Amino acid sequence: MKGEVLVTAGQRVAADEVVARVMLPGNIQAVRGAERLGVGADEFLRLLKKHEGDPVAEGEVLAETRGLFGLFGSKLESPAEGTIEYVSPLTGTIGLREHPAPYNLIAYITGTVEEVIPEEGAILMTEGALVQGIFGVGGERRGVLKTVADGPDAPLDEGRLGPDCAGCVLLGGATANVAQIRRAIEVGAVGIIVGAVSDAVLRAYLGYDIGVAITGQEDVPLTLILTEGFGQLAMAARTFALLNSLEGLVASINGATQIRAGVIRPEIIVPEHNSATAVSAQHGSELALGVRVRLIREPYFGRFAVVAALPPELHKIETEAMVRVAEVRLEGGDTVLVPRANVEIIQE
Repeated sequence: MKGEVLVTAGQRVAADEVVARVMLPGNIQAVRGAERLGVGADEFLRLLKKHEGDPVAEGEVLAETRGLFGLFGSKLESPAEGTIEYVSPLTGTIGLREHPAPYNLIAYITGTVEEVIPEEGAILMTEGALVQGIFGVGGERRGVLKTVADGPDAPLDEGRLGPDCAGCVLLGGATANVAQIRRAIEVGAVGIIVGAVSDAVLRAYLGYDIGVAITGQEDVPLTLILTEGFGQLAMAARTFALLNSLEGLVASINGATQIRAGVIRPEIIVPEHNSATAVSAQHGSELALGVRVRLIREPYFGRFAVVAALPPELHKIETEAMVRVAEVRLEGGDTVLVPRANVEIIQE
């Protein structure tokens, strides 16, 4: 829907500032007036005190009947505040339109307005720390980063989930179970970042099996971001170290994920941090010797490496398909061949 943009190019905005607003049409309620008063449609029209276009208050009398000697009459009261949009002469039904409700578009990150999109929104720019995950659920939220795990290969420590976690984005290490997620919700956390969870944990959290559409619109109390994938996977040490170093700063997070055409990744952004570093894994950039990559298929899933060679010839893989491969040097020093489609470039 078209709306009103409230900022201008070059303006500084805070993460919680409203940048645009649209008025959503109010709900319409069908009030069966003739039926409720026990009269015919023609008689109901004569009893009406309000007509099309008239504003009404909640509880205001719309029509009434009078009983014998003016006693024991019936009244039809408005169930809400709004405007009468229509009156049906055939059924004696009133269409009551509630007042429009404002929908505010929040900046999400602290930064500078680079461009205004008339009647739609704005493009914001910020410099800061960025981590893109593999999968997430839940939409945009903001909170102070708080570490609640001993390291990248340790699970979320439920003993650290106390009242001081209210409003925080929790850095949980390798994984979290259902009880820990529910406890985080109880203490008021707004997000959890872990390396991985099992599909059973995700199903229990959501209450249903997730499909292949874009995530991020789920009606959940906190945003969950997985940096590595599903199962039992430690968070990459580099990712944990970066986020842990930003503890105490406000992070903007979004679990929106799309794994098909037009890939969308869940993200953690800490805007305007002086020592900002980007850990952004992306498809589609050009591979080259010396480029850092992350492997996204077993048996090296989640491991970081450096491109050592790019053989031009096709190689047969286990599926017997002939594909282009990359020779990469793992962090431990081993060199392996992997399909080029199974690596992500780490932009730094």
